[in-house]
Amino acid sequence: MAPPWPEGYPVSETRIGVRTSELDSFGHVNHAVYLNYFEHARFEALKRAGFPWETLDERGWAIFVVRVEVDYLAETHREDQLLLRTWADSFRRTSMVLAQDMLRDDGSGTVVARARVTAVWIGPDRKPMRVPADVREGLTRETA
Repeated sequence: MAPPWPEGYPVSETRIGVRTSELDSFGHVNHAVYLNYFEHARFEALKRAGFPWETLDERGWAIFVVRVEVDYLAETHREDQLLLRTWADSFRRTSMVLAQDMLRDDGSGTVVARARVTAVWIGPDRKPMRVPADVREGLTRETA
């Protein structure tokens, strides 16, 4: 089976361990916590593509999430280890879609959640800007 990301695109991998404070009254990770995991992994992917927080701040850029779609496929519990894979799915002029898979990091390959996040690039003037070519290149290894 082919991977879900475009051929040749880099895939960022981030590992996260579930903490007790992230559990709900049913003893599994609360669905809202998954959004935090996905967000952390997206910024790790940007950092690996050459755009850590410091660079975004220096350039006056921001990234505003405008849409999140999550499919919850399996429970996660205290002390589970998770592997999040993040990749660029598509770009428009001022926005991009990052896709993400969250798997149990136990060798089973069980996908526990999938996300698609649409984010708009914001410039120093606090208005939408074209997704920078070097960002596109860093996330795809292709030029825009």
